[in-house]
Parts: sequence; structure tokens; C-alpha cells
Amino acid sequence: MPRSRAEEPGNDVPAGPLYVPVRRGPAGYALRLCRTPLGSRTAVAFTSERRLRSVMGAGQAWIRLSEPAVRALSAPLGATTVTVDPLLTARRVRDPEVVAVALC
Repeated sequence: MPRSRAEEPGNDVPAGPLYVPVRRGPAGYALRLCRTPLGSRTAVAFTSERRLRSVMGAGQAWIRLSEPAVRALSAPLGATTVTVDPLLTARRVRDPEVVAVALC
């Protein structure tokens, strides 16, 4: 029996469709991208709806996509990584004074 990509040694990518957060846009739904702690853009995906809702909130819209599909859709937007099952998300800081205080 062939093994899935997740079962390959050294491969942490889950097999099967992932739960991917999306936002409604003028042309339909679009991937919701996030930033890593170092500021790079990343696509996020979850292995269960429960995990998505616990991190992103109960009202977050989502679709099911495979990991290669998430990569194909996010790469043209500058997101070269996919973070699976992040444990924490934070709102973007909009006040530069708050950022300066946070970095001191």
C-alpha cells in the first residue's frame, strides 16, 4: 500500500485536504495570509475545523484545499511558506508608538 506524503520520513505535511481561512472579496473568496514573527508572508492552514476555529475565531470562513493547492494560490501573493496548525495569531499593530514600545 503506498504511503501518503505525511507518512514519508522527514515530511511534516499532513495528508489530505486542509482547512484554509479565507476572506470574502469582490471577486469571491481569497486566501487569508498572515505574517511570521519575522514579518514574512505565510499562508496558514489547519488539520481540523476545530483547530481553525480555536485560533482564528468561530466566525472565520474557510475552504478545504490540499497543501499543493494552498502553495499554488499563495505563491503569486508573495507567501512562500504554509504554516500548518499555528497555535497563535495576533492582530496587526496599527499604531507605530505601540510598536516602538513593544520593541524596547
